Amino acid sequence: MSVVQSVDNVALLPAYLAAGTAVLVLLADLLVARTRVTVAAAALGATATVVGAVLVGAAEERRTFCVGPDCSYVFGGRAALVAVVVALLTLGVLGLSGPLLRAGTTPAGEYCFLLAASMTGGVVLGAAGDLITLIVALETLTLPLYVLVGLRRGSLASVEAAVTFFVVSVVATTLTLLGAALLYAATGALHLGRLGALFAERPELLDLPLTTAAVALIVLGLAFKVAAVPFHAWAPATYDGAPLPVAAYLSTASKLGGVVALLAVVQHALPAGVTGPVLALLAVLTMTVGNLVALRQRRTVRLLAWSSVAQAGYILAPLGALALAAGRADDARAAAYAAAVAYAVFFVVLELGAFAAVVALRPAGADGGTLDDLRGAARRRPAVAVALALALVGLAGLPPGLAGLFAKVTVVRSLLDGGAAWLALVVAVNAVIGLAYYLRVAALLWSAAPAPAVPAADGPAPNDHVPGGPGSAGPALAIRAWPVAAVLVAATVAALVIGVAPQLVLDLAAR
Repeated sequence: MSVVQSVDNVALLPAYLAAGTAVLVLLADLLVARTRVTVAAAALGATATVVGAVLVGAAEERRTFCVGPDCSYVFGGRAALVAVVVALLTLGVLGLSGPLLRAGTTPAGEYCFLLAASMTGGVVLGAAGDLITLIVALETLTLPLYVLVGLRRGSLASVEAAVTFFVVSVVATTLTLLGAALLYAATGALHLGRLGALFAERPELLDLPLTTAAVALIVLGLAFKVAAVPFHAWAPATYDGAPLPVAAYLSTASKLGGVVALLAVVQHALPAGVTGPVLALLAVLTMTVGNLVALRQRRTVRLLAWSSVAQAGYILAPLGALALAAGRADDARAAAYAAAVAYAVFFVVLELGAFAAVVALRPAGADGGTLDDLRGAARRRPAVAVALALALVGLAGLPPGLAGLFAKVTVVRSLLDGGAAWLALVVAVNAVIGLAYYLRVAALLWSAAPAPAVPAADGPAPNDHVPGGPGSAGPALAIRAWPVAAVLVAATVAALVIGVAPQLVLDLAAR
């Protein structure tokens, strides 16, 4: 057998464009050194990555870096979907970062370069065909975020969040790498498809303690990345301490990367009979703990963080159906995988919309504030309040937030098809619990807002940053805030579109 690996540059085009974006940002910052030019270069590169992924993904599946039938890079419909979503999220976060970068406290060159580098990891992650490529891509997605989380200068919470995130991520990566090494020692294979075939041909490998330890370490290491309970404690503090646009990226692109990595090893490499019960337990714990703790939150970003933990449980739930024999039938497995990917896509769109609304309501450079800061927002910024309410209602799974409604219906249907009616019941109960805090926040937007006598400690008085409000710059401020408004509108429109036509996402997720 030839050991010479073939290289398909067309398959690698989206990765080239993403990596080229990082280089372009460095050159723009070095040669021009103007914030607008640097951000424009990053936005141009992210847009080119979207176009490249769509063009390559529209054709047949392409494989490269192959030895025999085993390939390390497989770019198909699902990989294209992941690449497009990650690049669009990067573009959205760049828009949300406009006020932060214009404030001058954050270096635009470094900020945009780190985002582009993280985007590169996300694009490669969706096409990873072996454990090494998968782990390296996941770390490329995650590593830049250590620095981005700590970029709120003068904030002790930001430094603590960065250190916490760094320590937890290093532990998670160590566990995953150790699991991959043990799995290679037990099987002699690293390609995901080869591992799956080996376990099917030689079931006795599953009886080895080495294999059991390897599977457990890989699943647990990746569970850290999606903030699944009991590996979730880092998420609320990290999200709340990070700059708001970075928190938005952590809650969307980073979580999507963890889900894609976990799905890749479960679908192609690890035996469903072993991982299914573990994932079912993780799903139940994650959605239940996330929702119950979210009920008690008073800070906006912490509530969104705990909500994100609960949403991770819903994403993992379809994979829990693999614990049952009915859930391991070919049709049921395909439905479970498609449901997990589709729910993740629905979630990140709605979550980005929620964070965009919070950024629009807060002063530039400020943290997310408390829920009381949102009280009466509909009187000051009616359009933003409506968009935030739509995102919250969608996350709750209620109409008119059809994207969230169809996401939960898709999960429940996949569980019923897999014979896991008990898990579908847990999902339904947790969805009802989630209504309490989602609707409470939405109601706050239309509550009467008390008039504060003095400005808040973390920023100007509410009217100081409301376009057209007393003490504001009026039209000038509105012009400066247009990128945030554009992201908010785009996320809301995207949520409405995929809510009306959810089958488009499901079809791509099933490829």
